This record gives sequence, structure tokens and C-alpha cells, in this order.
Amino acid sequence: MSRPHHTGKQRAVLFPDQQRAVVALGQNLLLARKRRKLTLKVLCERTGLNYRTVARIEKGDPGVSLGHYVRVLAALSLLDDLTKVGANDDLGRKLQDIQALGGQ
Repeated sequence: MSRPHHTGKQRAVLFPDQQRAVVALGQNLLLARKRRKLTLKVLCERTGLNYRTVARIEKGDPGVSLGHYVRVLAALSLLDDLTKVGANDDLGRKLQDIQALGGQ
């Protein structure tokens, strides 16, 4: 059985709360750039990304690759924030505790 051939990129389909989170990330990156008094042109030069891509990131477009978001985070000296995602996994710890107690 053959696999279907995809000719274009597959777009991310997000639930509303997920979309809000990506938009909030974009807004936070926009604010971070402005706090640093960087123009969009300078950020594009530092990331090697074009104007349209950086503008889409600042709008929270889920169709932009994670790698491009990472380049913007790095250019804004915010890359360490990405490594903190999931570090305080309260739900995971609770699940482990339940399992350790024998599923009580």
C-alpha cells in the first residue's frame, strides 16, 4: 500500500486555547524586541529570517517552524526560557505519586 504524497506543508491545526498560547508567545516576543529598542529590520538581520517570517512570528502564527521561533528567542537572549518548559511538571509528578502509591 502506498503512502499519500504531500506536495505542500501541513498546517498545524490548533484548539482555541493552543492558538491563544501561540499568539501570546508572539506578543511577548514583539514586546521583548521593542523593550530592547530593536527594529524589525535589525531582528531580521540577527536571525537571518525575512521580514514576513518575523512578522508572522510576532503575530503568533503556528505555521512558522519552531526552529524560526528559536532563532528569534536566541536573538533576543531569551533562549534559556525555552529550556524551562516542562521543568516544573506538576501534573507529571502527581501522576508519578499516584502510581507510587499503587493507584489509590
